[in-house]
Amino acid sequence: MVSNKPSPSQLRAARGLLNWSRADLAKKTGISEQTIHRFENGKAIPGEKTVLKLRKIIESNGIDFTDNDGVRRRPQGVEIFEGTDRFEEFHDFLYHHMLEQGGEVCLSVVDERLLAKYRRNPEIQRQRMRELVKTGYVTYRVLVTIGDFTGDYVEYKQQPSHAAAPTAFYAFGECLALISFPDKNPPHVVVVRSPPLTQSYRQFFRASWEKAQKFPDSILKKTLSHKTIQEKKT
Repeated sequence: MVSNKPSPSQLRAARGLLNWSRADLAKKTGISEQTIHRFENGKAIPGEKTVLKLRKIIESNGIDFTDNDGVRRRPQGVEIFEGTDRFEEFHDFLYHHMLEQGGEVCLSVVDERLLAKYRRNPEIQRQRMRELVKTGYVTYRVLVTIGDFTGDYVEYKQQPSHAAAPTAFYAFGECLALISFPDKNPPHVVVVRSPPLTQSYRQFFRASWEKAQKFPDSILKKTLSHKTIQEKKT
């Protein structure tokens, strides 16, 4: 999970990507060049507000802080995530985007079990999204025909198979992700950073949500109970 506070090495790397000197960063943030120098060299740890101010100005210029002390330029336009390795990257992208933007995650998928099938450790994503939802910063709703109901932080509704979109989609923040599972190297995910397009899908999701039915409590309880038993066996 990415910390809210960038590390000294991340700050140096981010400046490198932006081609900024310490003086440039100091001018943009109002933080002294000496404070930045001492932080980047591990000689002092500034206060939380100072570090978060550094993070905010860097992220507002298109740089994302990632896991394992990484940094990257924020993808613009369209990005494709194909195969299981990149499916992990997509979920990292989704999490970091929601960590920054907050708001509503809308997922429409026929068979929710496919989302876990191609993950190495889906519980990591569940745990960090669970933490975001608990803060009230993020809400998470899923329209599904067949569910595994492992997201206890998620609000579910059932959609009949004939009403479901042929391709799974996420609408989150300012991004729309379209997911195809029947592919040579599944899954195939196309992420489009387009607020107008994302809003159109979000409105479609909300209209479908209003018509959808809640799953019976008996189904939810049975599924969660079975999951608990399986976890104890392993």
